[in-house]
Amino acid sequence: MQAKKGDAVQVHYTGKLEDGSVFDSSANREPLGFTVGAGQMIQGFDAAVDGMAVGDKKTVTIPAAQAYGEKREDMMIDVPVEQVPADIKPEIGMQLTLQGGNGQPMPVIVTHVDDTKITLDANHQLAGKDLIFDIELVKIG
Repeated sequence: MQAKKGDAVQVHYTGKLEDGSVFDSSANREPLGFTVGAGQMIQGFDAAVDGMAVGDKKTVTIPAAQAYGEKREDMMIDVPVEQVPADIKPEIGMQLTLQGGNGQPMPVIVTHVDDTKITLDANHQLAGKDLIFDIELVKIG
């Protein structure tokens, strides 16, 4: 039996960047469960599992466009220094959390600091990166 759209599946996976560094893995925890084709996963991961049988293992490279998208300039936010709370001393690489327009927390990374402004990057940390996944299908249904 092969996994197909609409099937509930469980997979073990390891996600790596092109330099081989691991950014996420289900090793040492329960397998990841999701419904194939339901939009719960990044597009390329979903497509990779479609057609796999229980016990199948594969390694796939998912281009940025089918993962978290390309980095977007409109997700770079300049904030005048006078609007930065006094208790925050921004440094490049620092992660902060802003409140998004929908009231949800939005993680951002400080990418530039000078005397007049700081620049925050609200892109997903993996935006603009091709991702490599080792995937093993462990259960269908």
